[in-house]
Amino acid sequence: MHTLYDSETYSVTHMLANADADGNPAKFIAPSALYPAGIPMMARHGFEIVDKRSGKEVYLDGSWAELFQRHIVAWQVNTPSQEEVESTLEQYAELAQNPVVVH
Repeated sequence: MHTLYDSETYSVTHMLANADADGNPAKFIAPSALYPAGIPMMARHGFEIVDKRSGKEVYLDGSWAELFQRHIVAWQVNTPSQEEVESTLEQYAELAQNPVVVH
C-alpha cells in the first residue's frame, strides 16, 4: 500500500492486493498449489480515494482503476497544479459512499 497523494481535502492510496507487508510483490505460487480445482488467481490492485471533508471513501478497481491509472500517468508527463489534481479527485469522490471507519 502506497500513499500517492495527501492534502487537506483528499488522500489517495494505491492498494497492492498481492503484496507483502513492505509493499513488495508477492512471490509467485502456482495456482494449482493454491487452488487444486484449477481456479486462477488474479491480482486485484486498486486505488482508495478518501474525501476528508465528507469522511467518505471510494475504492477503485477493475476498469475504474485503469481509468484512474491513466490520470496518474498523464500527471507524470505533465505535472498538474494542485487545483487540477483536486478537481479530478472531486469527480471520483462523487462515487464515495462508504464512511471512513477506524478499526
